[in-house]
Amino acid sequence: MRIASGICRDFARSSKLEWLETNGTGAFAMGTVAGVNTRRYHALLVASLRPPVERHVLLSRVEEEVAASGQTYALGACQYPGVVNPRGFEWLEEFQTDPCATWRYAPGDLSIEKQVYLIDGRQAVVIRYRSDRAITLRVRPFLAYRDYHSLAHAQPDPYHGLPRLHFQHSGRFEDDGRWYYNIEYLAELDRGLDFREDLYTPGVITLELKPGEWTPVYASLDEKGLAEPTPRADPFVVRRADGKPTIIAGYPWFTDWGRDTMISLPGLLISSARLEEARAVLEMSLEHMTHGVIPNRFPDTGEAPEYNTADATLWMFQVVDLWLKAGGDQAFLSETFYPAAKEIIEWHRQGTWYGLGVDHDDHLLRAGTPGAQLTWMDAKIGDWVVTPRHGKPVEINALWTNALRMMAQWGRALGDEPDASGFATMAEMAAGSFQRAFWNPERGFLFDVVGPNDPSLRPNQLFALSLPFPLLSAAQRKSVVRAVEAALLTPVGLRTLAPGEPGYAAHYRGGPAERDLAYHQGTVWPWLLGPYVRAYLLAFGRSGETLRHCRGLLNALEAHLDESCSVSEVFDAEPPFRPGGCPAQAWSVAELIQLLSTDLREP
Repeated sequence: MRIASGICRDFARSSKLEWLETNGTGAFAMGTVAGVNTRRYHALLVASLRPPVERHVLLSRVEEEVAASGQTYALGACQYPGVVNPRGFEWLEEFQTDPCATWRYAPGDLSIEKQVYLIDGRQAVVIRYRSDRAITLRVRPFLAYRDYHSLAHAQPDPYHGLPRLHFQHSGRFEDDGRWYYNIEYLAELDRGLDFREDLYTPGVITLELKPGEWTPVYASLDEKGLAEPTPRADPFVVRRADGKPTIIAGYPWFTDWGRDTMISLPGLLISSARLEEARAVLEMSLEHMTHGVIPNRFPDTGEAPEYNTADATLWMFQVVDLWLKAGGDQAFLSETFYPAAKEIIEWHRQGTWYGLGVDHDDHLLRAGTPGAQLTWMDAKIGDWVVTPRHGKPVEINALWTNALRMMAQWGRALGDEPDASGFATMAEMAAGSFQRAFWNPERGFLFDVVGPNDPSLRPNQLFALSLPFPLLSAAQRKSVVRAVEAALLTPVGLRTLAPGEPGYAAHYRGGPAERDLAYHQGTVWPWLLGPYVRAYLLAFGRSGETLRHCRGLLNALEAHLDESCSVSEVFDAEPPFRPGGCPAQAWSVAELIQLLSTDLREP
């Protein structure tokens, strides 16, 4: 991302353009091009005290003043009630993200650069400055010392019992402890949440900059030495406190989620041949499997994992299949995954968490108990599940049928013929029941859920076509894709519900309840372009024409990337398709990578 001065100095625009720096532990730094923090999650160091969780905002921001030739210039920016002060963005000449978040200011006849980056694997941030001439720079740090979901307010102990930051620099420190009050985060106001906090500043660091030399201010929890910036091509793959890799679902507020991990893993790891890391993620998930289900979520503060998911475990079969086809070690299949998968299948046959189990009348999976959200459409307001989808969801049964077919293949390859034949029989029965139960001849596409039947036009039916063992006839496949194309496809992804359907929401905005009501009721999700493209190519074949058509579907997302730190979680369902939700979402990025590297690659 490279932003020129015209946009940088336009506060209305530059205060909405976000940057992100990560360090492979779940810690991050994040903010806006304008330099103003607009979210409670914006900070120069959000440390992960037990990677990748227990995140705390330690160093919120800094304000700089430049003294040169008898003039003083303020470079920071902060929003207070009714006023932005200081207004350092008015001196901005350029912002870019290579090799890290970098600002170039031009106050008066000076040229000053500022860079922010985290040190890989450590809870440490570097803010460094370089000028074209000798200047004096006063840097005032502001501390929050709070859980990253909360806000801070003035009190006698500004450190809240958390570990102290150690500042290292070549300047002199002037003790000047005080509180600054009523700092506003307008993105939080827009989200209907508390948006004002107080920040503590312990004093001022005065630096003497020499022409052309970087002068750093280094804040860490470990007191180790400095390091140069190391650009991270992949902010989502991080290491847990035990050293094992996992995938962060999104920045700034998600941790590692089982479903998101399995959907993201092919694009983030397998497509780039990072097979050992992918294997380690699979093994870590299996270590936490209980009653045939891997966790849906590892909570922020380290409580027991949550298992409210009907699909995360089934997505693992898809990952292993792709991992093996990419050259993964067959020993992992025979020694680790196949035995675990047999246990998974058996638990699903018997019945496991939240009513998830096989209906032995038709061999399909059903799931659901009151108050539980089990599919990826998981919005919940209090105890009320917005899109419960209890019964037999279409994508769950597409995944189930595919898992059974894979087990039959793997069983034969491993010489486990009796069980392989059993899996093949189960797959055939499930596939036959799927065709009879889910096809809605009146509308020409699939029910979203059966038992009871939900005829809503949603994108979940695409997984009946986009997985390795597709279902439906040739004519039905085309009918499904055309229906989705006509009502759900947008330039930035797929709507989660067709316009005109009961409950359709055109915009994702307002407070938490309003946003949850819209979350899967029309709101566009870019990750769904992956299954859509795969379904389209299955229905209409791979040709130069179809590949060019599908490649063109990614243009708007690529344009979005030009002015964004990543690919957003969601977009409004109607033009101009305003981005919303998490600004850096793993599966949004992963599906884009997977499409470009694999699905749309020319022969």
